[in-house]
Amino acid sequence: MAISLRPFTRADFTRLIEWVDGAGPEFLVQWAGTKFAFPLDEAQLEGYLEEAEGPEATRFIFAAVDDDSGDVVGHVELSRLDRRNMSASVSRLLVGDKAARGRGTGAQIVSLLLDKAFRELDLHRVDLYVIDINLAAIRLYEGLGFKTEGHFVEARRAGGKYWNVYYMAMLKEQWLGRNAG
Repeated sequence: MAISLRPFTRADFTRLIEWVDGAGPEFLVQWAGTKFAFPLDEAQLEGYLEEAEGPEATRFIFAAVDDDSGDVVGHVELSRLDRRNMSASVSRLLVGDKAARGRGTGAQIVSLLLDKAFRELDLHRVDLYVIDINLAAIRLYEGLGFKTEGHFVEARRAGGKYWNVYYMAMLKEQWLGRNAG
């Protein structure tokens, strides 16, 4: 399955809400940290999308599309864009289409996002936070070249439980060295 990224729009709200709310409140925290409250709704997404509009936007939000079918299969964001320090964060990766999971779709989505970050935006550094129980995501990020730089104990809370969070990062030279051409 070949994937491309296109800007996330209001037409994507219903699908994203179904994916997130269908997985429950703990998943919302794993996916979005403290950005949203359960249940996710259009009003929250409207404010989220507004943060990605205009020339001084601090985030780029994307829908991931299956090139063959045209179906939206996922979601990802490049957030906390810091133009002065030439850095940003991978946020809110979700392969929502169950048929697309376990097929390398998440790695394709993040690779496309990293190409945008490092080749198009000419960023120097990209980081991310991931809950330590999300082993599939950690393997995905490590496989792409992210390195763990920190571990935050009991940093996120959902459903009466606290979760530890890893902080991972990659530099432009590392990405380009792994992905020349």
